[in-house]
Amino acid sequence: MEQGTIEREIYVDASPEVVFDVVSSPEHLTGWWPDEARYEQVPGAPGEIVFGDPADGGVVVAFTVVDSQPPRTFSFRWTHPAGEVAAAGNSLLVTFELTSSGRGTLLRMTETGFRELGWEAAVLEHQYREHVAGWDFFLPRIAPYVATLEVRP
Repeated sequence: MEQGTIEREIYVDASPEVVFDVVSSPEHLTGWWPDEARYEQVPGAPGEIVFGDPADGGVVVAFTVVDSQPPRTFSFRWTHPAGEVAAAGNSLLVTFELTSSGRGTLLRMTETGFRELGWEAAVLEHQYREHVAGWDFFLPRIAPYVATLEVRP
């Protein structure tokens, strides 16, 4: 099994501008992915996302914006050790690419960097499968979340 890249595509019935906001802004991210998100949408800006309650077994994950080109591309690095600068070799890179498609948007998500982290084979396989399962659960939540937004023409 290839364990270097995860790629997914979904169609969202909304403009690239709306979908870009949903995948890039902390306030919208929490509508479909983490429980909390704290970061600025500026390349190089460090932050964090939170899954669950850290006081009760939840996890805080380092998060750094890499690129933000509205409404086409948003990318970030995550899972790097807290206090370290996110870079290839210590974090995973997620890129959202948005393309206008009919009345909506084709959203392509790519996550890379698994092999570069230097994990032993069993850890790599486990982490890769965890991320595949995670994206397969969370990405399909984007379109229903967008449908709840009050979008004005």
